[in-house]
Amino acid sequence: AGIAATESSAQSGPFAPLAGSWSGSGTVTLDDGSTERIRCRAKYAPIGPTMEMSLTCASDAYKFNLGANVKAEGGAIAGSWSETSRNISGSLQGRGSGGSYELVASTAGFNANISLKTSGNKQNVTMRADSQFRGAHISMSK
Repeated sequence: AGIAATESSAQSGPFAPLAGSWSGSGTVTLDDGSTERIRCRAKYAPIGPTMEMSLTCASDAYKFNLGANVKAEGGAIAGSWSETSRNISGSLQGRGSGGSYELVASTAGFNANISLKTSGNKQNVTMRADSQFRGAHISMSK
């Protein structure tokens, strides 16, 4: 019964559809307009209304390591993020539940819009930014 209760708490809450490890591929667009194929891995660890996540993506010439800690209250989501390979961090805000989220990651001189949509064992992540990194489209599965 103790194991079932633990799994139940991880599987309820606004981030439950994301729980676990995901992998897939997509493209990243750079400021010169060029695109590169990327391979990605994500891990989501929700506990009730909070979640820790990590997303690592790499191409032949480009890599990013994104981590975040977020909390949901009602439909609002707030938290912090960091990108370790560039040593930057900032705030994360947005809305969402049930596997569909619209977020904005910000720090001084950088803003990125992040759309994350999950249905069953499929997930699509779209990022658009105003920096050297212009955006990414990633499709992953569990």
